[in-house]
Amino acid sequence: MAPGFALPPPEDPPEEVLRTEIITDARSPLTGEPLTAAEYAALQEQLQTRDDHLLPSDLRELVFLLQLRRVLQLVVPLPF
Repeated sequence: MAPGFALPPPEDPPEEVLRTEIITDARSPLTGEPLTAAEYAALQEQLQTRDDHLLPSDLRELVFLLQLRRVLQLVVPLPF
């Protein structure tokens, strides 16, 4: 076995260089299409500021009540 057989080829960049490399391309979390870094940042900001993804208040209340019922069933084993 040659002494340098286990080493990577010299043309491979070191792992330290790869870890510091700035990623300039991304994919859309909605459609999967390729985006630039600026487009990705704008899309992330738009998704965070959007309010239409929230459930209506009556649905949120219903979900809360169902979760409360589940917890109460664990604590008090009576039929609900």
